[in-house]
Amino acid sequence: MGTLFINGSPNANGNTAVLATELLVDHAYDTVNLGTTKVYDYGQDFDDDEFDSVLEKMRAADTIIMGSPVYWHDLSGMMRNLLDRCYGPVPMGGFSSKRLAVLFQGSAPTRDMFARVEYTMSRFAGYYGMEYLGLAGNAAEARKLASRL
Repeated sequence: MGTLFINGSPNANGNTAVLATELLVDHAYDTVNLGTTKVYDYGQDFDDDEFDSVLEKMRAADTIIMGSPVYWHDLSGMMRNLLDRCYGPVPMGGFSSKRLAVLFQGSAPTRDMFARVEYTMSRFAGYYGMEYLGLAGNAAEARKLASRL
């Protein structure tokens, strides 16, 4: 697989997905919508958990785009759960052949919010050995980031 877009919004066709279409305009990609995918909290164990299937898609992708709306000045809880769940099943450096780009959009996010998300996602990429491509918060930034894909 080439590119995987992981949508951390409860709205599969909302602004986060629209921003992904700006970033991925010339790319074929698959989508995982966390709003309709059961990825439970770290430490919970339920039979209908779908984390393993999301992880397999991440392992199969060359490029992963993680998108989140601004929730309480940070990433959505769904996206945070996914990041947390990678700890353990994915060894340090376990995504070393992959690239990561991030979309983070919402109503008037501040520089501090972008800085927190940039820090979290660049650290996630670094821990797992991914090439971190950057973060986009609007259509113009997404089009600029697209040149790195």
